[in-house]
Amino acid sequence: MSKRLLLGVILIILLLFSTNCKKNTSNAIKIRIGPEPQTIDPTLNTSIDGGTYIVHIFEGLTTKDKDNNIVPGAAESWEISEDGLTYIFHIRSNAKWSDGKDVVADDFVYSWQRAVDPLVASGYSYQLEPVLNAKEITEGKMDKSNLGIKSIDDKTLEVTLKAPTAYFLELTAFPTLFPIRKDIVEANPDGWTRDAKTYIGNGPFIMKERKIDEKLVLEKNTNYWNAETIVPQELEFILMDNPTVAIASIKDGSLDYGGAPPVQELETLKSEGYIQTNVSLGIYFYMINCTNEVLNDPRVRDALTLAIDRNYIVKNVTKGGQIPAGAFVPYGISDVNGDFRENGGNYYEVSEDKYQENVEKAKELLSEAGYPNGENFPVIEFKSNQGGGNLEIFEPIQQMWKNVLNIDVTFSAEEWAVFQQTRVDKNFAIAMHSWFADYNDPLTFLAMFLSYSDQNHSSYKSSEYDKLINIAMNSGDNNVRMKAFHDAERVLMNDMPIIPLYFHTTSALMRPNLKGVCFDKLGMNRFFYVYRE
Repeated sequence: MSKRLLLGVILIILLLFSTNCKKNTSNAIKIRIGPEPQTIDPTLNTSIDGGTYIVHIFEGLTTKDKDNNIVPGAAESWEISEDGLTYIFHIRSNAKWSDGKDVVADDFVYSWQRAVDPLVASGYSYQLEPVLNAKEITEGKMDKSNLGIKSIDDKTLEVTLKAPTAYFLELTAFPTLFPIRKDIVEANPDGWTRDAKTYIGNGPFIMKERKIDEKLVLEKNTNYWNAETIVPQELEFILMDNPTVAIASIKDGSLDYGGAPPVQELETLKSEGYIQTNVSLGIYFYMINCTNEVLNDPRVRDALTLAIDRNYIVKNVTKGGQIPAGAFVPYGISDVNGDFRENGGNYYEVSEDKYQENVEKAKELLSEAGYPNGENFPVIEFKSNQGGGNLEIFEPIQQMWKNVLNIDVTFSAEEWAVFQQTRVDKNFAIAMHSWFADYNDPLTFLAMFLSYSDQNHSSYKSSEYDKLINIAMNSGDNNVRMKAFHDAERVLMNDMPIIPLYFHTTSALMRPNLKGVCFDKLGMNRFFYVYRE
């Protein structure tokens, strides 16, 4: 053996020894959700990954227990008026910020007013629309001081709604409504979330270390009112978007939880015991930019939708038990009686034996729109973020559009943070999207297509749709609400500014010995009680 080769072997052995020593001596639970999030500001965040980090560091008036039931959080109790319009929340005497200061009612007043402030431009400002005057404030018609929230004293908060809202207590457990500290935020509005010293929360964990594009290290918050129930002393969120490295790290034990696995590896990983699959309230779909010169014709949008064989996608590509989507609101959302989706049915056929009928209808629609057999149809671009199986899902759809409609669609992938901004800027023709419920009500899906919603990346506008959603939002009668929701979804699916593909299940890549993960149907899984068996 040459000296150079011998030296190389020695270096490899030393590297492996060093890595294993580090792995074996670390007590931190190591978790990979995704790459660097666009933001972890509770007011500004609109993504599942950002929300996951936020729920570990902040807590709302309510929170969720191990079974995802809504339970008291920063508020130990509350009273609701007989008309359902006024909520009085009593904040815990031992609710503390991680630096030891008391959590007070004004922290919620500041946070909620910031969320509806049009100058702040929160993408989730509409989440507060049940609160009195919220919509008028986001539209610039009122000052934020008119929002229906006020502190009675340091530990008493009064919230006034514009109409009874069945899901309001669920909403108070959502990150946009979490408290934030005015002194911290206003001292460094653009950078407070990027420094562990200023990212002060009131939840189960404290940010110990923040390395951009590398990791978020959290440690148990001893000032948290319910600290004795929190199991791990330290969580290390690894920020990366490389599923191949994640798989290798799961297998060698240097990573405990690897997030969403690559679809092409799913079956193998299942057989090896590294996958846990869970039901979730979510949908994977494509946004269509309705301002596009070609795609502004609903016949073209319908043709693109009908040409896709969803059964092929879920059986041969995603392979995770997903359900082909024939509508937008997924199964599992409650109706007046029963399930909203089961009651509403599908708006186009998704059964395998009906696909050929869909194909013929798609061809007819494209011809009616002026593009018989795809003639003169321009090449359009599909955009998505990198990874996540988006290319693998798109490629058979790209081929279906070519085979059925004789049109060409190209693929472009961007980094996650860039892609999120691309959708906000509406700089796309067709774009990948995925949406999980924020609470158990059809509004959490259908509100995003209001003409004024910041989440309406399709630029869809329908006065009829807006009217129906506003009827649902302003009625205390659940029969009236649900009828309006069904009618609104019918309008949406007739206009088709989206291409629903499938209803989600969530497959998590994780070590078999990792226990205690709270899988949330809304997507923001919690690691409050995790341990290695």
